[in-house]
Amino acid sequence: MACPRTPRLIAGGRTGALALSCLLSACALSAQTPATAPRAAAAEPARDTLGRDTPRGTVLGFMAAARAGNDEVSPLYMNTPLRGRSAIDLARQLFAVLDARLPARLVDLSDRPEGSRVNPLKPDQDVVGTIATDQGKLEVVVERVNRGALGPVWLFSRRTLESIPDAYDEIDLVSIDRYLPAFLVKPRLFGIRLFEWLALLVLVPAAYRLTAASVVATGPLAALWRRRRGLPPAASPFVLPGSIRLLVLAVVIRWLVAGLDLPLIERLMWSGVGAMLAIVAVVWSLLLLNAAGERYLCRRLRSSGVSEMSSLLRLGRRIADVFVIVAGGLVVLRRFGIDATAALAGLGIGGIAVALAAQKTLENVIGGLSLIFDKAVRVGDFLKFGDTLGTVDYIGLRSTRIRTLDRTILSVPNGQVANASIETLSSRDKFWFHHIVHLRYETTSAQLRVVIDAIRDHLAGHAAIDSRDVVRVRLLRFADFSFDVEVFAYILAADWELFLAAQQQLLLDIVQIVEQAGSAIALPSQTLHFEQSGSLPPGAALS
Repeated sequence: MACPRTPRLIAGGRTGALALSCLLSACALSAQTPATAPRAAAAEPARDTLGRDTPRGTVLGFMAAARAGNDEVSPLYMNTPLRGRSAIDLARQLFAVLDARLPARLVDLSDRPEGSRVNPLKPDQDVVGTIATDQGKLEVVVERVNRGALGPVWLFSRRTLESIPDAYDEIDLVSIDRYLPAFLVKPRLFGIRLFEWLALLVLVPAAYRLTAASVVATGPLAALWRRRRGLPPAASPFVLPGSIRLLVLAVVIRWLVAGLDLPLIERLMWSGVGAMLAIVAVVWSLLLLNAAGERYLCRRLRSSGVSEMSSLLRLGRRIADVFVIVAGGLVVLRRFGIDATAALAGLGIGGIAVALAAQKTLENVIGGLSLIFDKAVRVGDFLKFGDTLGTVDYIGLRSTRIRTLDRTILSVPNGQVANASIETLSSRDKFWFHHIVHLRYETTSAQLRVVIDAIRDHLAGHAAIDSRDVVRVRLLRFADFSFDVEVFAYILAADWELFLAAQQQLLLDIVQIVEQAGSAIALPSQTLHFEQSGSLPPGAALS
């Protein structure tokens, strides 16, 4: 069978062969390493030296051998009756087809000796990829062939090999090379042509910037459209978010790679670049969505007067951001065929260690959450905390800040606030008006009745006094230097300042009532009585 294009297809030198061998054989190395078993165990069939024990080993081993130009080994991966030159030509054609159009998802190939077992009706066959041809879709299938005592191996199926010559005639790997100078096509770095590295390092960033510039360039047209529609001009020109631009680049790269017959190693690179751009774009978009959701909820909470929930929203956003980033990292690991089970187990153990080391911090965080949910303390409350009087200035996740009467800031860990007895003075619906009026002992009983009745009537008719509750004015006791009259009532006031103003007016009214009754407020005094045993001579003075 003639194969005129083969020399051009496998050109690239030993550098490309070694690079593809390193890239494609990374997963096959573990499959080719013989497993050690105890001598007492039952003897197992020897592992295949070419790595054909699994579907992935067969595909990677064949691609590495064909890329290196090893014509003696590459036909051994095919289940074909052809021998000699015909088998070599068919192997080169198979390599050309796979290198140009095999989907760049080699990590999805089964690495188990029994295969993926996707189709239980054909357990000895695995589909390693689907290739688009002019005659339709071609399934590339590997099948397990039993070699008796040597054990089974996986080989490219005969049905697939029958369709390879027709698919090979459609391949054109040198189409791009016709339009580029030789110094961009011939040099290769890690098996990838120089112009593709330049495209990755120059054209992709330039395209990212160009998408923003193209949107900004349409600003005048948008302004003209808004002016003709009678709409107000936009406050700032619209710029496409960076995450959307990355997603557009990822879609464009995927579309170009699917439409060009690039070598597999180059498609692997561009597929990885497109996947990384898409993952970064999605993670970036979710982070922006979390931030926008936090801002929206904070505005709603401020308008409803529960701004202390903003710290809880900040914690929720940070936790959501961590979950998004971790999920993105796991997707990246899965995309490149890395098992993240061990990493997740390590994160669990590390999380336990961090939790044990940060007990006090977690105690304060949980205390802050309990304060926020129970609403025991709110921003703006005037409270008594121990011997401290002050106004709550801020409730955070770790501490609560109280502005004292000296205008200083007292920061108290939330764990202490949650366990302490706090008296919230500003939450009172009314204030206790309770005073003792000391009247002089020179006050007569008639004057006492007038003072008591007048104070009671004045309080009962005052607008600031809660007349539905107890209003009591009673002669309480005979004190050492006065008659003590108890005044008991509640003042309706919205805050402490209004209470003080109402209390001042009532006290002045009580003083006026006492004065009008002809009595006076008693002062602490004592009266001493001296008794003489004899009379003194007239004009004598006491010394």
